[in-house]
Amino acid sequence: MISILIPCYDFNALPLVKRLEKEALILGIAYEIICIDDGSFSPINEKNQQINALTNCLFIESKKNIGRIANRKLLSDKAQYNWLLFIDVDTMPKNEKFLETYLSHMNKTGAVFGGFSYNKESFSQSNSLRFTFGKKREQVSSKKRMKNPYKYIISSNYMINKAIFDKIQVPVNINGYGLDYFFGAELKTNNVHITHIDNEVFHLGLDDNNKFLEKTKSALDNLKYMNSNNYIKKHDISILKAYNFLKILLLKSMFYAMAKTINNKIEINLMSKKPNLFAFDLYRLAYLCKD
Repeated sequence: MISILIPCYDFNALPLVKRLEKEALILGIAYEIICIDDGSFSPINEKNQQINALTNCLFIESKKNIGRIANRKLLSDKAQYNWLLFIDVDTMPKNEKFLETYLSHMNKTGAVFGGFSYNKESFSQSNSLRFTFGKKREQVSSKKRMKNPYKYIISSNYMINKAIFDKIQVPVNINGYGLDYFFGAELKTNNVHITHIDNEVFHLGLDDNNKFLEKTKSALDNLKYMNSNNYIKKHDISILKAYNFLKILLLKSMFYAMAKTINNKIEINLMSKKPNLFAFDLYRLAYLCKD
């Protein structure tokens, strides 16, 4: 029926696994839940070992850090069922019928994306940028996502046919953040039929502003590498379209030089309680334009 796959790193996965196990048992479905910690060697993993005592649940500690993409591939390799449900460890289902909702879409499409949600209680000034970006850019209704389905790809909460997932090969030189860009482009290039539904998870593990900026830069580095090496063909990535437009018009260097003059002011705003996302877009585009 379904393999529920949870990539982990230095995080307590037990509450999420218990929540998913409980619903799966109520539904009486054939299932498995597999968690793999990517070589964090965290003391939290002692608690995570309790997962192995749950029904059809497995927790594995990798002996070395192999990276986010390789860890997901390893999870897929260990899965025994034809449908994979990937869910990030720092999330929690919003819907009481979370699994049931996904199962109702099984065999009707190639991949199903449930969406993201943010609880206002999670907000603080230290994570204001991550919260604001998530609330305004990631917490999007299925109706809006379906208007441009390959644009709103978040790999933290989705179900996919195993054969389709295994077909998508991520370049060996790519790791870290920003792979959702590539994943969405590959789904579009391969004409994979995808569906967006309102079956959100709450994002619990919000990065502080400095960490989120570093992850953003890592994602942009990967995006620029994939673009320059022609790994991304068909896509709906707004920031990449803007970058390529500036590049074609030979305005890339000029834009970067102009943006650099206000870069410090933008960073101050991004660290504030009310970060401006238009300023964040300029900041990200300028970073892409940097040689």
